Amino acid sequence: MKINTEKLLTELKDSTHLIILKVNEFKLLSEAELNWKENAEKWSILECLEHLNLYGDFYIPEIKKAILNSQTSPRSLFKSGVLGNYFAESMLPKEGMKKMKTFKDKNPANSALTISVIDRFLEQQASLLKLLEAAQKVDLQKVKTAVSISKLIRLRLGDTFRFIINHNKRHFVQIEKIILQLKN
Repeated sequence: MKINTEKLLTELKDSTHLIILKVNEFKLLSEAELNWKENAEKWSILECLEHLNLYGDFYIPEIKKAILNSQTSPRSLFKSGVLGNYFAESMLPKEGMKKMKTFKDKNPANSALTISVIDRFLEQQASLLKLLEAAQKVDLQKVKTAVSISKLIRLRLGDTFRFIINHNKRHFVQIEKIILQLKN
C-alpha cells in the first residue's frame, strides 16, 4: 500500500476522533448495560474496551519511545511493509470476518470492570492523537516499533498506527452488535 503521509495521518486521526465520540456515548449506559453479555463466551462493552486498553498499554509507550528516539525527517509518501500491511489489513472489520484468538494477557473476559475502563480508554485515545500529531515530524517508514507478540518483529510506524486503529474499529463493530442486542 502506498499513500500520501499527510492523508494517512489525517484518516487515522479522523477514525480516532470518531471512536472517541462513540465512546463518550457509552457514558450514558448503566454499568449493568456496559457489563452485559449474551453468554459467558462473549465479551461485554467494557471487556471490549479493556481489551483495547491492554493493547494501548503496550503500543502507546512503544510508539512514544520510537518517535522520541527518531532523528528522521518526514517523507511525503508512506509505503507499507509486507508484514505490517498484512497485520493492519487483517484487523479491518469486513463482512464475514473471522473471530481471532486473543492472547491470554490481553483477554479481559470475566473481569470485574467499572466505568473507569471508559475513562482509561479515552485517555489512551487522547495520547494516540498526540502521537499522530508528533508523527508528522518523523519518517513513518523508517521509524519502527516492536509488536506486542514479539519484540523481535518490528513494524513501520505507519503500519503500527494502522494496526492499532483498525483493531479499534474491529472491536467497535463488535460493540455495536452488543448495543443492538441490548436494545432488543
